[in-house]
Amino acid sequence: MSTHDAATPAPHVPLWNIANILTMSRLVMVPVFVWLMFLDGTWWRLAAFAVFVLAAVTDRIDGELARRRGLVTDFGKIVDPIADKALTGAALVVLSIQGDLWWWVTIAILVREWGITLLRFAVLRYVVMPASKGGKLKTVLQIVAISIYLFPLSILPFSDVFTWVAHTVMAAALAITLWTGGTYVLDAVRAVRAGKSESTG
Repeated sequence: MSTHDAATPAPHVPLWNIANILTMSRLVMVPVFVWLMFLDGTWWRLAAFAVFVLAAVTDRIDGELARRRGLVTDFGKIVDPIADKALTGAALVVLSIQGDLWWWVTIAILVREWGITLLRFAVLRYVVMPASKGGKLKTVLQIVAISIYLFPLSILPFSDVFTWVAHTVMAAALAITLWTGGTYVLDAVRAVRAGKSESTG
């Protein structure tokens, strides 16, 4: 017989665990990153690049820790995607302000990201919409593209080549971002229709 009774409540997960602390640290790094981006000089740009990459790495680490150590909390589920979108959104806006990225790209990505976030909350009573493989891929592509844009490419040989690489990766990120956004909308519509049919059936 199992030593754990089925009726035994799940162990309490403390709110301030290592996974949530990393998530909060990522939020704190966002204004630091933005501040560094508006300072003049190559070294400041390198510092901003380093902060962005470090923050992006914490996103990977906190998720792994939460799953492996059983540290998943409702707080983490809510704050983690907000921290992700705050980081990438801030980077996109600053890059557009400084003329490194077209505004229409930034606007398209931000409208999709925050629109799908609101959609997830709107259909929560019918279905929980987890991140898809396509959604995870677009996040990776966005981070890679933004990282290239953030790096002071002028200090590298063949900087024009790296600029075109950044444009290419961002184009792929934008395409997958919009495609997955459309997929989420279709899935949400189907889920709502199915939920309403069941409630009236």
